[in-house]
Parts: sequence; structure tokens; C-alpha cells
Amino acid sequence: MKSENSIQAKFRKLWIYYILQSLLAAAALLIIILILGRERMVVASAIGATAFIVFAMPKSASAKTRNVIGGHIVGIIAGSIFLTVALPFSIECALAVALAIFLMVAMDVEHPPAAGTALAVVINEVSLDAFVTILASALILSQCRYYLRHYLKDLV
Repeated sequence: MKSENSIQAKFRKLWIYYILQSLLAAAALLIIILILGRERMVVASAIGATAFIVFAMPKSASAKTRNVIGGHIVGIIAGSIFLTVALPFSIECALAVALAIFLMVAMDVEHPPAAGTALAVVINEVSLDAFVTILASALILSQCRYYLRHYLKDLV
């Protein structure tokens, strides 16, 4: 566990990045949520977790464009598979997340929030427009990270 002094020292050194990167995440999410609309807030929660990784941990493997976009594609596919089977809802949800985890690890596109995308697909029965919106959101966040990569710092 980090000592309180090291936490305070890190904050004093990076406080402006904490504020700026949090505001950048808020701006990106505002645009995405305005596009998604209120009816897809479960999907937006997975994208919110992606925003955390992209803006708080931009140098991590999970923040790479391949992982962000690939992970959400895997999440959509895993969730869609369990929309087509006749199992109890709770089992469909659990298996969709399990399949998403398995596929992300097997395909080397690990992005933890994409497991939430798989769950959101099962819960919301995501349509083609939501599929496009999820991928557009992942692309927007990935591009933010790419273009701001020289300015963003790992805050975690």
C-alpha cells in the first residue's frame, strides 16, 4: 500500500493532469452520451469505464486502440450470441461475460470494460444502431488517446 506522503506527492506533481484529463473524459463522454441517448445508458456505462482507462491509464495495454475497439467488438459478439439462445436470463448474462473474457484473452484484445458491453448487449438486446454507436464511441475514445498521447499521463 502506498504511503500517504507518496500519494500526496504524486497529486501535487500531477494535479493539473488529474483535472485536465478528467475534464477531457467528461467532454468525450458528453458527446457520446448525447449520441447514445438515455435509452442506452447501460451501454454508456461500459463506455464510461473505457473513458477511465483511456484518460487515467493511457499508457496501459487496455487503452491501446486495438484493445479498446477489439474488446468492444468481442463484447458485442459475445452478448449477441447469448441473445439467440434460450437460457434463463441470469445464465445468459453470466455466460456472455465469460465468453467475452475468454475471447478477449485468446485474441489478445483485453479491455475489461468490454465485458460490460457483453452484459449490456444481453440486457438491452442491442440493435444495429447501438452496435454502430458502441464502435463509434470506442473509436472516438481511441482517437482522443492517440491524438493526445504526448500530453496524457498515467494517473494510476
